[in-house]
Amino acid sequence: MNLNNLNNQLGKNTVDAQKSQQNQQLNNPANQAAQQAKNAPRQDSVSLTQTAQNLNNLTKKANNASGFDQEKVDRLKKAVESGEYKVNAEKLANNIIASEGKLFGL
Repeated sequence: MNLNNLNNQLGKNTVDAQKSQQNQQLNNPANQAAQQAKNAPRQDSVSLTQTAQNLNNLTKKANNASGFDQEKVDRLKKAVESGEYKVNAEKLANNIIASEGKLFGL
């Protein structure tokens, strides 16, 4: 009896059985899905709060706005040139104080 042949045959059978088992595992749909998920690039996601979404919408509106009312500017310009525009000093002072208070938290 040739022991070398017997050992080689046993070793070959063991290797063949292991390969067969690996192939069965790879062909299993659950294992394939797990392998694909493992190899797939990770995708990150971001969700914005309602406040952030509102701020984003307001920012877009502000960027699309012209920034001033040309008709109002023209009316005020005419009023100043003709001397009809009168500054209410008390109202102006109150507005400055209120603005400073908001700015500095007073």
